[in-house]
Amino acid sequence: MLRELRVPGPTPLPPQVQEALARPMINHRGREFRELHQQVRAKLQQVTGLPHEVFLLTASGTGGLEAAICNCIRPGDRVLALVTGHFGQRFAAIARRYGALVECLRFPPGQAVDQAAVSLELDRAHYDAVLLTHCETSTGVLNDVGAISRLIAARPKPPALLVDAVSSLGAVRIEADPLPDIIVTASQKAWMTPPGLSMVFVSSEIWPRIEANPSPRYYLDLVAARRYGERGETPWTPALPLIYGLDAALDLILAEGSTAFCDRHQRLARRLRAGLRSLGLVILPAEKDASPTVTAAWLPQGVQYDAFAAELRERFGVELAGGQDELKNRIFRIGHMGHIYEENVEYLLSAIGDVLHTGARGKE
Repeated sequence: MLRELRVPGPTPLPPQVQEALARPMINHRGREFRELHQQVRAKLQQVTGLPHEVFLLTASGTGGLEAAICNCIRPGDRVLALVTGHFGQRFAAIARRYGALVECLRFPPGQAVDQAAVSLELDRAHYDAVLLTHCETSTGVLNDVGAISRLIAARPKPPALLVDAVSSLGAVRIEADPLPDIIVTASQKAWMTPPGLSMVFVSSEIWPRIEANPSPRYYLDLVAARRYGERGETPWTPALPLIYGLDAALDLILAEGSTAFCDRHQRLARRLRAGLRSLGLVILPAEKDASPTVTAAWLPQGVQYDAFAAELRERFGVELAGGQDELKNRIFRIGHMGHIYEENVEYLLSAIGDVLHTGARGKE
């Protein structure tokens, strides 16, 4: 039986969220939904501290990223993608699909975005937009949004900054001056809700560009979302159970306190990384660049990921994630966001230590 689902999403659901998911359906064009919709949007702003308008899209995190691109990027726009792993590459691929001329500035696995390299590239060429992944889920790296925002703002004609915060926002506050133009997150990560909702935060400064953008979009049209949102509705039928669940999850975060919620993630992440090091494991990113929500560690020599993962699941009910792309079979990843506490971290460390010392090495 699965006891600890610790992949980097979807994440475990608190009982209050599970209960909320079973609420009866309501009219999504009626007063009750309009009140719920406005309430959830206000709570998202309260938890994140972001002044942006926020839109709830019935789509996965990738759908939210596509919404950011198709509303903000025009065919032929020059786009700089700051790539620190698999999901940075995906963000760039979406922009290419919409006709952008994308230049990728790539950094080695486990390394955060090098600010000096970004500054040189912005000096070398003009870009209409910059794509940044806040937490690179494939490596456990947390990039410095504030530093990149300052670099961009110093340019005579600053490009738009679009941020993938799918696996960070909620558990990590984004503090930047100026703030990014668009920030995307998703329900199944720190928000403790099932997959299927994207939350897209849009600054007031970017709206003229969005409204003038000729790129085709329909279901993901933020102009339509804004128009309907003014009366408390969504353009298309929303995923009502997920909004019920998100509302319950937001209440839990607010009851704990959004600052305390973030602090808990920092504390548990530090404990997890220290515990993994005590087992002789090497963390992929440097400590200063390590995410509070995802940790990636190198597999020891002689340990095969499939055997390691199978032992953890069969003996302890622990489900982790493997590496992607060039890191496949070289690292394992732990999601530690949302509904996770000290006892969960200690159980994970005990299970991993037991498997490494008694099981996985013998199953190459």
